[in-house]
Amino acid sequence: MTSIQDRNDIGRRYVFICGLHRSGTSLLGRNVATMENCTGFKDTGVIEDEGQFLQDVYPTGRIYGGAGKFGFDPRAHLTETSALLTLENALKLRQSWEQYWDQSKTTRVEKTPGNLLKTRFLQAMFPNSYFIVIRRHPVPVSMANQRWKVSLAPLHNLFEHWLHCHALFDEDRKHLKRVYELSYEDYVRNPDKYHEEIAAFIGTRVPQAAMEQVSGAYNQKYFNRWSDLLNNSSFKAYYRYIALKYEPKFTKYGYSLTEGFGINEERLREAERISATAGAVYCLMADAYALTVRLTTQSRGYIKRQLRERLPEPLKVRIKHLLRKMAPMKKQPKMVLS
Repeated sequence: MTSIQDRNDIGRRYVFICGLHRSGTSLLGRNVATMENCTGFKDTGVIEDEGQFLQDVYPTGRIYGGAGKFGFDPRAHLTETSALLTLENALKLRQSWEQYWDQSKTTRVEKTPGNLLKTRFLQAMFPNSYFIVIRRHPVPVSMANQRWKVSLAPLHNLFEHWLHCHALFDEDRKHLKRVYELSYEDYVRNPDKYHEEIAAFIGTRVPQAAMEQVSGAYNQKYFNRWSDLLNNSSFKAYYRYIALKYEPKFTKYGYSLTEGFGINEERLREAERISATAGAVYCLMADAYALTVRLTTQSRGYIKRQLRERLPEPLKVRIKHLLRKMAPMKKQPKMVLS
């Protein structure tokens, strides 16, 4: 089964916003949903109003490891050959989402990062579908995901994930009827241009009211941090090694891990002399460090959960009160026990 058509779909369009976590999908999705005759998810109570959390036809990205990891699980990649593609599931998915869309609008917008690996599946589920794919520089994407407690992965793994997911999409794109691609960097430089192009692509218009503001400042803070790691970190040999290793692969997408980050040619030549064996050791050390941090964080979480479950309520209130009094002196974050 390669296509499922519902009679109620006549006259409707389904717009799916796709891109890795922290690629600008939320901002883009909100702006597209603001366009004339468009409706998106809002105030649903789920994370970032993502459609994946409002249905039970397919597993959420969390099942496959979450941000920075989900793409490595083959089950996250769905196409028109998926066993989940049935008439029953198609109707079920529509019903799950329809209750959150404005029924007076005919263009329905749904945003979920994992859509990047489900385009062919969604196209079969919703034949009158449009895909808007946003791509962002791997440095801010990877660093932003690295700082999430659900990830805590070393940068070389996050670079691999970025490349793996976009490579899968590159192949899937050949099977798509309607797809529009843009980069986050171009979008923040000239949002009006891309709003007009997207509106024309999905057959609508940009409203007179101002769209949500966009800014390139978020990229720069990650670029500054990456530059500092390359030039000043105690582990700069590792960062320079992975920068050179992945540079040719990201060049294909128009991105660089070395240009514009203040590292001179002499230092790059030194990094080029790092052997594959030494580089592998650096990566293993990064893996071990990430695992240690992850286990420590998880242990703290376990202890907090046990305290919440076992301590009497009056004692928890007293502890919270004491911690609030100590926080200004020690500048420590509060421990929440309830």
